[in-house]
Order: sequence, then C-alpha cells, then structure tokens
Amino acid sequence: MQLGPLLLFDGQCEEAFRVYEKYLNGKVEAMMPFEGTPAASQVPAEWRKKIIHARMAVGDQILMGSDAPPGRYQKPQGFFVSLQVTKPGEAEQIFQELAENGRILMPVQQTFWAARFGMVIDRFGIPWSVNCEHEK
Repeated sequence: MQLGPLLLFDGQCEEAFRVYEKYLNGKVEAMMPFEGTPAASQVPAEWRKKIIHARMAVGDQILMGSDAPPGRYQKPQGFFVSLQVTKPGEAEQIFQELAENGRILMPVQQTFWAARFGMVIDRFGIPWSVNCEHEK
C-alpha cells in the first residue's frame, strides 16, 4: 500500500507538474487530458486540453494531480504537502523555488526540531512544508 496526495488545480495542473518535476527532481509518468476520455463530454470544449490525470514519481513516492472541472475548484485548505529532505541547503533551495511568486507563511529557518523548516503556498495555490530534521 502507498499513501500520497492528489492535488487539484484550477487549470494549471500541467504547468504545476512541470515545475514540480524540475524542483523536486521528479519524473512525470502520466499527463492525460480530458480530451479522448469519457469525461471529455462533461467539460466545456475549451477545457478538454486540461489535465484529468497526472502522475509524478519523486524517489519512491507518487504525487498525483488533476484540473478540477470549471465551477468545482476549491482552494486547498487544512493540509500541507510535506517534503522531508536530509540537507539544510536542499531545504532552502526547494523552499525558495516553491516560494517564487507564491506566499511565504513561515520563512525557512532552524527550529527546535529541525535544522530547517518552512511553510509556503506556491504560485498554484498548493500549501507546502519543507522539513530537514537535525542530524541524529
């Protein structure tokens, strides 16, 4: 069994996954538009090139995404996608990349539990926490 997030976007899923692929050193394994699927008839013609199913591998983890059909998107709330890294420099770099054109909630910094920790909402509206625990 594997547990992972499914992120919903307001039409920017493909762009977001291309950015995440670069920042997280991931590999997009699937990017399927509404067009050509049974769901194509359930969205307006201008929405058919939007993404119904995206899948990206990041190490041995999976991140999935989709564009919510028009009128059904809601801003994410009540969760953060949590990234765990092992090097403070990596935490700082990923945090800064995610923060570009986003909103920093807590600057990346040392805390009592972590060498680096920060929270940001990226330019696509997705909340992230970046954590690099102290060496043990």
